[in-house]
Amino acid sequence: MKKKLIRVVTADVSFGLTQGQLKFLSETFEVIAVSSAGERLDLVFKTEGVRTQAIEISRPISILNDVKSLYSLYKFFKKESPDIVHSMTPKAGLLSMVAAYFAKVPVRIHTFTGLIFPSKNGFLKKLLIAMDKTLCLCATKIIPEGNGVKNDLISHNITSKPLHVIANGNINGVDLAYYNSNIFNESFKLKLREDLKIHKDDYVFTFAGRLVGDKGMNELVAAFNLINSNLKKTKLLLIGSFEEALDPLEPETKKQIKLNENIITTGWVSDVRPYFAIANCLTFPSYREGFPNVVLQACALKLPCIVTNINGSNEIISEPENGLIIPVKNTEALYKAMEKMYHLSTEAHAKMGETSQNIIISKFEQQFVWNALLEEYKNLLNLH
Repeated sequence: MKKKLIRVVTADVSFGLTQGQLKFLSETFEVIAVSSAGERLDLVFKTEGVRTQAIEISRPISILNDVKSLYSLYKFFKKESPDIVHSMTPKAGLLSMVAAYFAKVPVRIHTFTGLIFPSKNGFLKKLLIAMDKTLCLCATKIIPEGNGVKNDLISHNITSKPLHVIANGNINGVDLAYYNSNIFNESFKLKLREDLKIHKDDYVFTFAGRLVGDKGMNELVAAFNLINSNLKKTKLLLIGSFEEALDPLEPETKKQIKLNENIITTGWVSDVRPYFAIANCLTFPSYREGFPNVVLQACALKLPCIVTNINGSNEIISEPENGLIIPVKNTEALYKAMEKMYHLSTEAHAKMGETSQNIIISKFEQQFVWNALLEEYKNLLNLH
């Protein structure tokens, strides 16, 4: 009889970050995926072939809603009696680790895919630290996604439990057959550029992710406007959706996105590959990350990157080998990096891309990451 594994995330879209992993793990475990209701959770059932359970978990802090979610998780864990509960996002982590503790689940794992408190101040920072400490107290195993997250957990005394980075950090690795730069031929790329009103000679900076302040959107749009005023053959391709309720952009940023015809928005897309294929450089000025999949995917597709000096990003990009690293929240530094990347030769771009791809092949290939996680589960359950 298979051991039972419950994977918990806050929003259903987070399961998209580990696509294929649950199906792989279901060969060894009985797997149940838990998140707030949504299309992605339904898709997990269809594509991963595992059971799913919708339990509403809100991302914002709400005492009433959080207590309801905690009780629902506790009841579900008591009913299912899993061998492992593994959470992977902040709010799901706190609530599921507390619920699993009281439900007496033997193995309670949380992966810190990023830390929120380092970018906050005052009472909110103290509250977030207290929440993370409570989470760690209730968990039996803490997995930091990358050495940067690990060092932050240690330096802020979040937990005294041993911290072990699995498979060089990233939670899912990269499917190199899927993220293959040879998939799209030149005629396809020219047609897509034409559809997006991008000239074949335009230099395309791109970003993929939530179009919010926390991802550095205000700085990116401001930096691009500076570039675009001097270098007309430039475009900024923004791949993702806005989140007005949680993290709205500054009014001037929204105005520039609307008015500047050289800033192109696609909305949310299920597949970033075609857009990366027509880009020249990924710009990812995020304030905080755990281990950004977008940067890994761009590197696999041989795309040079400009990233901020934050956890995860600075473990993938090494300047100047495969990209440029800038300070957080620094429009001027971003502008200068974009200008420098623009002026690089075709040969220098190609060399950066080759280096990026080789890093992914050697350290973040998907099956390597999945096997390492499976071994971790087996070791925790003494299945060897």
